[in-house]
Amino acid sequence: INMDLQRAVEEVGLFYPPDPASQEYSTLGGNVSENAGGMRAAKYGITKDYVMATRAVLQNGDIIKAGKKTIKDVAGFNIAGILTGSEGTLAIITEITLKLIPKPRYKQTYMGIFPNVNSAMNAVFKSLSSGANPVAMEFLDALVIKALKEKLNIDLPNEAGAILVGDVDGNLTEEVKFQLETLERSFKENGSTNFIVAKDEQESSKLWYARKNASPSITIYGSKKLNEDVTVPRAVLPQLLEKFYAIAKKYDVKIPCFGHTGDGNVHTNVMVDGSNEEEVKKAYKAIEEVFAATVELGGTLSGEHGIGLAKAPYMHMAFSDEEMALFKSIKMAFDPNNILNPFKMGLC
Repeated sequence: INMDLQRAVEEVGLFYPPDPASQEYSTLGGNVSENAGGMRAAKYGITKDYVMATRAVLQNGDIIKAGKKTIKDVAGFNIAGILTGSEGTLAIITEITLKLIPKPRYKQTYMGIFPNVNSAMNAVFKSLSSGANPVAMEFLDALVIKALKEKLNIDLPNEAGAILVGDVDGNLTEEVKFQLETLERSFKENGSTNFIVAKDEQESSKLWYARKNASPSITIYGSKKLNEDVTVPRAVLPQLLEKFYAIAKKYDVKIPCFGHTGDGNVHTNVMVDGSNEEEVKKAYKAIEEVFAATVELGGTLSGEHGIGLAKAPYMHMAFSDEEMALFKSIKMAFDPNNILNPFKMGLC
């Protein structure tokens, strides 16, 4: 289990950064197969950045080893890289060698309050280009804030049209202080009305509580949730959110958004009444336009959740016929009988 590894290595002063929301129950094999992300990805990257080697069983029973324990390895094809994020379509991973790093000594939590989403999205990429390097920079829009207040009675500022919350860390208190000062200055330059810094772990947990309960709160907007995890270059986040809210207006649906905007990853939730067939049809049309808007802005269909079966029909929107043919040829090279997760990722 992901969290079991995190706890074990931290006991000896080490650190495994990838922290998917499912870390309490998701397996490391699943994390590698999905190339899982998490809230710390803004600074530390995702699973692929920590996979050094894998051992796997091919569809015919052959056992292969891919990668090395060495820091550098440029001999042969990067098979470990190909298996990472392959969603179980190429081989069965049985062993993983992961890179660990020293655990930072200091960490503090911050929260920025903004009057609207556009201000918050501008603050994301402008603060990062100003030298900030936060561990996480998470986002809640006005619909999510409203849901948190109504469903969970969470105390959030009345003037909040959007919120950015996250952590900064480092081995020196001066480093942490510099990060917080850089974020505060940039946030205020982009319209932030308040910048809060947690003084201790209790205050930190309080600031994070809203973000960690975003997903269950938005069920006030509908019984069916189409949850996507599109990702774009951070500089176009303002345009992306504008397009999403225009799509919501066009189809008369609610699209509350939250997620990992520190790395450009927005969890986009089309909410409708699941018992209303017409509303569900509208939701799927809205999702198709969400994907189209994302690809148009240079983004990807999935930043961490993967493609699976649900997104397979949309792969043609992001990849050319030639690219899809290449993916399928790789699948056939590993699994000519198509017995490993057939139909996943649109490879059949």
